[in-house]
Amino acid sequence: MSMFGVTPAGFILRFLAVVLDFLFIFLFVTVPVALVSGSVSLAGVDNPLWMNLGLGYLLPLIGTLWFWQKYLGTPGKLLMGIQIVDIRTGRKPSFLKSTVRYFAYIVSIAPFFLGFIWIAFDKNKRGFHDYISGTAVIKRVPEYVKR
Repeated sequence: MSMFGVTPAGFILRFLAVVLDFLFIFLFVTVPVALVSGSVSLAGVDNPLWMNLGLGYLLPLIGTLWFWQKYLGTPGKLLMGIQIVDIRTGRKPSFLKSTVRYFAYIVSIAPFFLGFIWIAFDKNKRGFHDYISGTAVIKRVPEYVKR
């Protein structure tokens, strides 16, 4: 299956990318926070509301959108050789599309992760969040091919 001349990334590649992302978060966020603070919680019961909201929700949103806009994927996706693109153009999604994609994860998660499982059965290998945001995850095209 090919979309605009590229191959969509399947369920296994995308799943492995998520596993790598969780590993990176554990190694580079959770472990250092635990070593410094003595707790694995970035946002704890004793912290003010702004810190809980900032570290628990705002920081992941900003970090994820930054990676998507700058590198077309999270570190896990980059290591797996896949990237997020606009389904119409095959290029970097707009900031708005990336933001919609981030919040559309809720739709993919809500019914027992059905939106993610759907990727394994969809002919274009797209999840609910991909359809909602107008994006696709593809196998990265090498630079020498783009020229």
